[in-house]
Amino acid sequence: MFTPVAIGFVRSPYTGTKAIPKGIGAKHDAEGSLEILPEFEPGLTDIEGFSHIFVVWVFDHSEGFQLFGPTPADDRPHGVFATRSPRRPNPIALTVVELLSREGRLLHVRGVDMLDGTPILDIKPYMSSIPEEKLRRGWLAEAEERTRK
Repeated sequence: MFTPVAIGFVRSPYTGTKAIPKGIGAKHDAEGSLEILPEFEPGLTDIEGFSHIFVVWVFDHSEGFQLFGPTPADDRPHGVFATRSPRRPNPIALTVVELLSREGRLLHVRGVDMLDGTPILDIKPYMSSIPEEKLRRGWLAEAEERTRK
């Protein structure tokens, strides 16, 4: 069995889930920081060369899961694996943030959508070779189109 270990914690302006922007047109431009634990600081070597990073984190305030249900972005229900819902069989999340700077074991970032104190499981550099014109946004694009009408 895999037992996750936090490598650090998010420092965010959000102290409650209601404050985090959700739904169609939500902007995730809040700044915060990723405070990495001292024993993991050597793993940050060379991270500052990347403009964006993936942050793998834990929905530590979520309980239970729902495989099919509503989202803040659409009035139609969707499968949990087609959403960013915190109510998942394994309460893990993934966010891409812009890396603004590094100060030792503190990464200053823009684009946080996590609560203050959220445990971080991993960080990876964002490296995508998929051209924007080939990306599809599934039901979210359809929901956005319906709101424009």
